[in-house]
Amino acid sequence: MKVIYDRETDTLSIILRDGKVAESDEARPGLILDYDKSRRLVSIELLDASDQVKQPQSVEFALAAGE
Repeated sequence: MKVIYDRETDTLSIILRDGKVAESDEARPGLILDYDKSRRLVSIELLDASDQVKQPQSVEFALAAGE
């Protein structure tokens, strides 16, 4: 998984898996979901990210502790 913030376009992209995007769906204005040909989610794009996410240039990553 990769998270990319493009300051120039103010776009936050979360790439979930490698693969070619076959179809995109705008779930709501500014939230784009990209799917491969098998309809698996490939990536999520958030437009105007700085309006919707606190500090889009910073990412915190955590794993849940297993029992």
